[in-house]
Amino acid sequence: MGRFDRYLLQQLLMLFGFFALVLILVFWVNSAVSLLDKLLGDGQSARAFFYLTLLSLPSVMAKVLAIAGFAATVFVTNRLSSESELVVVQASGYSPYRLSRAVFVFSLLVTLMIAILSHVLVPMSLRESALRRAELAQDLTAQLLTEGSFVHPGDGVTFYVREITAGGELLDVYLSRKDENGDRQSFNATRALLVREDDGPMLLMFNGMTQDYEATDRRLSVTRFDSFAYALGPLFDAGTVPRQTASVTDTLTLLRASPDELAALKAKPEKVWTLVHERNGEALLAVAAVMIGFAALVAGGFSRFGLWRQILFAVVLLIVVKMIDTSTARTIRNDASLWIAVYLPALAGLAISYALLWRAAHPRLKPIRQSYADKATPSQNGGTP
Repeated sequence: MGRFDRYLLQQLLMLFGFFALVLILVFWVNSAVSLLDKLLGDGQSARAFFYLTLLSLPSVMAKVLAIAGFAATVFVTNRLSSESELVVVQASGYSPYRLSRAVFVFSLLVTLMIAILSHVLVPMSLRESALRRAELAQDLTAQLLTEGSFVHPGDGVTFYVREITAGGELLDVYLSRKDENGDRQSFNATRALLVREDDGPMLLMFNGMTQDYEATDRRLSVTRFDSFAYALGPLFDAGTVPRQTASVTDTLTLLRASPDELAALKAKPEKVWTLVHERNGEALLAVAAVMIGFAALVAGGFSRFGLWRQILFAVVLLIVVKMIDTSTARTIRNDASLWIAVYLPALAGLAISYALLWRAAHPRLKPIRQSYADKATPSQNGGTP
């Protein structure tokens, strides 16, 4: 690469890192807020929250890297144009095609990053996140041990504890369960202990009473007790280990999978290849986004007032390419044999960028022709040419 190519690539990579960091933080914080409310509301620790949010980072990065590449390309090209650097380089003999070489290399680097994320890191993170969420769902202690608030760890189940001592003793406990028939069983105890048994967690209650209400007979029975043991396992929605699917399996494992392993994933070979092509198409969109951002601004030429119209035009073109991508994804879901359509958005973006570069390399001659026509008008009217 020439010196200017290295300079342009360096500028693109620096701005790409900045925009990628900003966009990742914005999307990551947005998704983390809802996750924080859910996990802390269920009594989970901050450590579990940070672990799950870190697992969501690959998915966020795969979504925003192409946008960051587009933003970096537009920003760098606009700055080089406003500072007349592009004009000087073009005056030295660089054509628009030659200028786009460093931008194309940059787009390939962004595509490689997204490909690694889509084929390897995102499926692994989704799988690990599903396993971790299942473990948290089975952690009944974290769901129950919340002081001073009513929690609902299962359908029709309500639990309350006023205080938890340093020794793990629960003070002033209330437990209520309502079944599908409307019958309700409630427990009140001044003290309780939550212990783990082989068949599930057990709640040991002391100095309390139980109330059994039968909805059909509208009869309430009250029983007082000194101590009572109640199995909690059947009450709660204990999470099961999620089944591994093709969408949470990395591409290399899918391609090496035997027919029996594909059957365990409940994925047919054509579905696997469609998924691989979709991941390829997601990565190749970065090439289209970056090249459109550069070509649209170069085609606009130099302007002292900036290239805001060209920037808006580039954004519109990117939206059109994304609409094509959405329609092709819907087509693939309906008919897997049309997998070639996955690559149409990237091809359309490259075709648009080539047309814009051709337009920049071959400016129209209409203004020159118009000037000759203006000069010829007086002689045609009998005046002096």
